[in-house]
Amino acid sequence: MDTYILGIESSCDETSASVVKNGRDVLSNVINTQIDIHKLYGGVVPEIASRNHIQNISEVVKMAIKEANIEFENIDAVACTYGPGLVGALLVGLSYGKALSFALDKPLIGTNHIEGHIAANYITYKELKPPFLCIMMSGGNTQIIHVKDYTEFEVLGRTRDDAIGEAFDKVARIMDLGYPGGPKIDELGKNGQATIELPKTHFENLDFSFSGIKTAVINLHHKNPDINKADLCKSFEKTVSEILIQNVKKAITQTGIKTIVLAGGVSANSYIREEFFKLENAKAYMPDLKLCTDNAAMIASAGYYNYLAGKISDLTLNAVPDLVL
Repeated sequence: MDTYILGIESSCDETSASVVKNGRDVLSNVINTQIDIHKLYGGVVPEIASRNHIQNISEVVKMAIKEANIEFENIDAVACTYGPGLVGALLVGLSYGKALSFALDKPLIGTNHIEGHIAANYITYKELKPPFLCIMMSGGNTQIIHVKDYTEFEVLGRTRDDAIGEAFDKVARIMDLGYPGGPKIDELGKNGQATIELPKTHFENLDFSFSGIKTAVINLHHKNPDINKADLCKSFEKTVSEILIQNVKKAITQTGIKTIVLAGGVSANSYIREEFFKLENAKAYMPDLKLCTDNAAMIASAGYYNYLAGKISDLTLNAVPDLVL
């Protein structure tokens, strides 16, 4: 019997709702983005994000149900992001999801945003199953995760300072490339050469650090404002990719697992994707570009596996902005 999950995502600056069948088949995935609004400020303003979520969420959910060609009564559960993210933004989607769950008398599935990014790959690759290694790279997280089962995870390494997406945004800002920084660096880097030496961190374990390379790029730009920005972008991408792959190779040796899955917004970077496709003695999976950034389909997919595992939330569930995996 088919299972229909309504997913709701509002952790940052995208208001999204989606209906996913059996965890893998996307019937609708409506995304209302606020990028043009936050461009004016060079980054996400939490209060403005929350206000726009409130204005948009009801219509976005209704559109998701309509595009899926089902009725509210047909869904089996409501999955909504409760962390990590901006607390005000999270509360909008969570509160709406709780109200919908109560009104429809359907189970509420509080869903971890990081689990959602991992689950985006289940939508792209119908054959993908745990166990595998996931390299999570987003604005708020950089981790190597051993995905033991659909709802069982072990974090093998994490960033000690800046997340990789944060480093991308700060580097783009210092070069006046605009917001969001990741796509701007990706586009400009295609016209450059990786000729600039940048520092790389080395830890005995599988942890990361991106503050050093971020600071090096900022200092180079300050000292030489006429530096070739395309070359700087390409050099930054190359060095960051080497840091990521260096740790992934260590994780493969440590665990013996050769299935590598990319997740998070930075997994949309074309240079990083190409480098992971070149991995020898391992197979790399990465989500469709439209599923790399925040969306509700990934939340519905992750919610589906939590639903099967009996991980049901009650209406006292609260937003947890610093939620960990």
